[in-house]
Amino acid sequence: MRIGPLLRHLALIFVCLIVALPIFWLIRTSLVPAALSYDARLWPAFSTENYQSLFARNGYGRNYMNSVIVALGSVLIATPFAALTGYAFARFRTGGRAARFAVLATQMLPPVALALPTFMIYREVGLTNSIAGLVIVYAVINLPFLTWILMGFFEGIPKELEEAAITDGATNWQAFVLVVLPVARPGIAAAVVLGFILAWNEFLFALILSGPSTATVPVALAALQTSNGVEIGKVAAGVALAIVPLMVVSRFIQKYLVRGLSFGGVG
Repeated sequence: MRIGPLLRHLALIFVCLIVALPIFWLIRTSLVPAALSYDARLWPAFSTENYQSLFARNGYGRNYMNSVIVALGSVLIATPFAALTGYAFARFRTGGRAARFAVLATQMLPPVALALPTFMIYREVGLTNSIAGLVIVYAVINLPFLTWILMGFFEGIPKELEEAAITDGATNWQAFVLVVLPVARPGIAAAVVLGFILAWNEFLFALILSGPSTATVPVALAALQTSNGVEIGKVAAGVALAIVPLMVVSRFIQKYLVRGLSFGGVG
């Protein structure tokens, strides 16, 4: 092998090791006894007590399920609306640049500026400490983000495809459902994954709007900071489990994700 490709491979291996090292140390910390969490040895002992204690004493299973329901539910609600809105922006220029900027501007506001008014409204209508309330607020948070992403994908689809379908007798709605959506499937998959990750990692709204029975994973992990210090073994176990759904979802639709992001870049 020539020197140039060899150096590039070595550089890539070095970068991969840098990225993988924190993940390895996270898993290592989660699988050693709590008393040895800060031990500098590579792997001083093996134990599953952090995982057992996390589920048995902290009710992490309920928090985990709350996050799954909230993240998945919010994406399933927001994606159809985002697809319709993004398509309207891309094809019909609905609202002009002002409407596009208004959608994007909602993402520029600091979350705390929206969290406090949302809490006041939720308290009045009785949606605090409820899974449905979190699903609704995350769907609203995801909607502008997904709309902006999908708009780029729809702009990358040749308009001639729809015009050909309409010439063959299809209505505008049939052209959208039967022609545009199948072509945009990689972009929609990419948007769903990104929206799921956004909802899964959100902390501020979950902290303010949830309660003991509806707390999500980020809130549950933050609660592991006690008066006796951070329970680092449990935190490591919780984080290790928290990244599993993201890895599974990304791996499962990897080909759609890569094609979708490339499609959006071209669009």
